[in-house]
Amino acid sequence: MTDSPSFSSSDDFASMTTADRNVSHRISAEGDQTLASEPLRRWHDVFWLGIFIIHLIGMGFVLAVLGLNRFKVENRLNIDKYTNRISENEDGLTEDYWPLYAVAGGVGTLLGWGWLLLLGSRANQMMKVSVHILTTYLAVVSVLCFWCEQFFWGVAFAVGAGLQFLYVISSHRQASFTMLVLQKAVKMVWSLPEVRRVAYAFMFVMLLWMAMWSFGASGVVASSMGDSGRWWLLVVLSVSLFWTGAVLCNTVHVIVSGMVFLVLIHGGREVSSMPPNSLMKSLRYALTTSFGSICYGSLFTAAIRTLRWKIRGFRSKIGSNECLLCCVDFLFYLVETLVRFFNKYAYVQIAVYGKSFNHSARDAWELFQSTGVEALVAYDCSGAVLIMGTVLGGLITGTCSAVWTWIKWSDRVIMVGSTAMLMGMVLVGLAMVIVESAVTSIYICYAVDPLLIHRWDAEFFNQLSETLHQRLQHRSARVREVLTPNQLDSLRQGTHVI
Repeated sequence: MTDSPSFSSSDDFASMTTADRNVSHRISAEGDQTLASEPLRRWHDVFWLGIFIIHLIGMGFVLAVLGLNRFKVENRLNIDKYTNRISENEDGLTEDYWPLYAVAGGVGTLLGWGWLLLLGSRANQMMKVSVHILTTYLAVVSVLCFWCEQFFWGVAFAVGAGLQFLYVISSHRQASFTMLVLQKAVKMVWSLPEVRRVAYAFMFVMLLWMAMWSFGASGVVASSMGDSGRWWLLVVLSVSLFWTGAVLCNTVHVIVSGMVFLVLIHGGREVSSMPPNSLMKSLRYALTTSFGSICYGSLFTAAIRTLRWKIRGFRSKIGSNECLLCCVDFLFYLVETLVRFFNKYAYVQIAVYGKSFNHSARDAWELFQSTGVEALVAYDCSGAVLIMGTVLGGLITGTCSAVWTWIKWSDRVIMVGSTAMLMGMVLVGLAMVIVESAVTSIYICYAVDPLLIHRWDAEFFNQLSETLHQRLQHRSARVREVLTPNQLDSLRQGTHVI
């Protein structure tokens, strides 16, 4: 995997002066004080908070209407008169399809709970399995779609399998470092049982909303509208579910990040300097003053992160095709620019300092670039591994519902299976996010003051520092290969060559 150009040097990072360390300690103290003091918190991104609440209320009403219209009685609310011109299918009832979504909710919950229960003892094996099995699973689902004569979905899953395989091949060099980071994140999470209880609680809240969501989705699948009309409605409902699920996942992200940051700052959760009721304060801030920022960031962050990973994998395998490489580099530059404003590390800043989302994202990215830690972050694939586990959980969930649907109504398999897959991804993602929160907090703390990681785990600190040194050397070598001697002299002197 290639990295974006950077002019940081390992010597600069290694030669952190005493004054710099004093500044980092002061920043740490300010972060502790900010999380512990209520008057410093202000509401941010209130507009997006209002939009999300209005969306929930409006979507709840729409879901209730769609589900009730075909609950026990066909066309109970006489909605079909508005769709009689596009009626192409036999009428059904909401309760015909609602149990199929109940299966999705149950399977997704069991997968999420099982993942959390096995977190301490089998997490490494589970992550390796999710990476290597996902490609095969996508290919198998693609074959099944072609067998059911669903050519669009067959092609879509085949492309997904190809991109997944390409990404795994391109990132094999980072595998050992990625697994190391994930193991340490799991170690941190396992030492904080209260954060796992937070994940369980939010999964229960998500299940309550999914009960309402699947009620409306079942009404859509049971309607007499043609496939195009039902698909458009399901797409709208799926976007709503994705946003709602992302908001809940990132709320957990903020809560866990605040706890992990405090533990690293204070050197343990049992020390006397640890603020009391830290978890409840993080929970209160996440659901009040910072909730608007969470709603805003949840709209874009996941899509931009996924696009970035795929472009990185594709970019590293292009070879010597200069025309294609130029186009991909331009797209990569655009995505990297967006990452500055929408990155997952913003949630740590939101948890600790209570900033707005864009402000937090910019500060986190500037912190990484100013310390050189951005080279380490770019080399790490832990987020991609967790996403793969989430997608695999969604595929298993969707498959379970699709098989039952195929037995009862073979013409509704793709509709029920795809939407059930989304439900499974959201539920499993709520379990995965606590590990990702630990990873992001570890990197933020390492950038703020590497001694925080040294105090927590000296061996891990040495491995991080060694990997960072290697990555910065690699980047410096690449810069020397690309730039001419005159350009290098100009950069050293602080001038620019046009």
